[in-house]
Amino acid sequence: MKKVSFTSMDQGTKDDYDLVAIHDSQNERGLSKRVIEWLQMMDGDSPYQISRLQHSLQTATRAEEDGADMETIVCALLHDIGDVISPSNHSQVSAALLRPYINEKNYWIVLNHGLFQGYYWMHHYNEDKNLREQYKDHPYYQDCIDFCAKWDQKSFDPKYKTQPLKHFIPMIETIFSREPRSFV
Repeated sequence: MKKVSFTSMDQGTKDDYDLVAIHDSQNERGLSKRVIEWLQMMDGDSPYQISRLQHSLQTATRAEEDGADMETIVCALLHDIGDVISPSNHSQVSAALLRPYINEKNYWIVLNHGLFQGYYWMHHYNEDKNLREQYKDHPYYQDCIDFCAKWDQKSFDPKYKTQPLKHFIPMIETIFSREPRSFV
């Protein structure tokens, strides 16, 4: 593999950065495959009655059954993908992965769903379950409440008929084949 000529970025040439751009573009095209592998990593032991993968599949299945568009279904599927990398801030990790490929509304929902899910459990730890209220004037506030209430918080049921991962793979591939927006 051809390498750049520099060892310090301030010494790079346009040719060097063209080479990096080609490599990054090739890497980008393999993203959907890596995302599917990360989802598969979530199919392990869990304190829930189902695996984290089954939770994600169930959330996406509920979204699809409610008539959500493809992008929203993929966001429902990948809303917890950040657990693979960093459980303590999984919402932010999931949102960062998806952001270049999705609209602002879906990005905001994925980014904030962890805080909004706190409504269902934070009071058990003497924390304010209504922390989400700080966003009550945000245009996507109710959308995030609905995402959590209708799909996310309900999706831990081992008896719920859930679509398999292969059902969602074409949707994942479609979303990650979009031209990514840059947020540099």
